[in-house]
Amino acid sequence: MTAFSRRRFLAAASAPLALAACGNGVGSPGGEMIDARVDAAIAFMEDTLPETRDLRARSAGMLMMPLMTEAGLGIGGAFGRGALRVDGVTVDYYSATAASVGLQIGAQQYAHALFFMTPAALSNFRQSPGWVAGADLEYAASSNARAFTTDTTSLTTPVVAVIFGQAGLLAGATIEGQKYNRIIP
Repeated sequence: MTAFSRRRFLAAASAPLALAACGNGVGSPGGEMIDARVDAAIAFMEDTLPETRDLRARSAGMLMMPLMTEAGLGIGGAFGRGALRVDGVTVDYYSATAASVGLQIGAQQYAHALFFMTPAALSNFRQSPGWVAGADLEYAASSNARAFTTDTTSLTTPVVAVIFGQAGLLAGATIEGQKYNRIIP
């Protein structure tokens, strides 16, 4: 591999990760900024998907990631910061990161909420050094801008994910495989 092609490869590989960090409050004043974004995201979510109020009321806790930025050109990445709320009070702050490789091009931003439907699921999340979304995750589907569905299965699933507020051009948004780490803002 020549020096030119190595530089081109490194630039192409690092560009999505650099873009993923844009606009997510990195270097922000800290917890107050994250909490303000979480409050706005909850208000938006409950306004556009009113059924999430019931989901939030039934949950043991909710992790709100108000702004996830995802970009990819073959190699992709996503990043965001948010807050874990229990009984409406912020108890911890988290970052979410993801990487992907495949047929992809573009960038998007979105918000997502993880509803921990059981105290055990919430406890497992809080005690893990780095929780990875996976098998115990159920998506609540939004079939259009104002319709939202959950069923009795998703209400008994340990963790329910809701993705909303998507903007940008990148095929799909998924949180499976994202890693969540506790941070000190």
